[in-house]
Amino acid sequence: MKTTWTFVGVAVLAVAVLFGVYMVDIDQTQDARLPDVDVSVEGGQAPEFDAEVGSISVGTDETTVTVPDVEITTTEETVTVPTLNVTPPENDG
Repeated sequence: MKTTWTFVGVAVLAVAVLFGVYMVDIDQTQDARLPDVDVSVEGGQAPEFDAEVGSISVGTDETTVTVPDVEITTTEETVTVPTLNVTPPENDG
């Protein structure tokens, strides 16, 4: 089940990347210009902190647990799945 969710996550990420790359066509129509600004600043000071923290240790213990013995059988079936067609915008040049 964990593998399935990993696959779904990767698929969603791939679709998002494809959407960003192929479905958006941005053309700059005007150059940017920085504003005229006069700034007068004095040096600042970063805050100082004292922190007391606890400690965490990680280890292992051997424990006997009851584990079920399960047999799994699978069959192969043909199913209908959704498809996705992506058409990128035309390049205006």
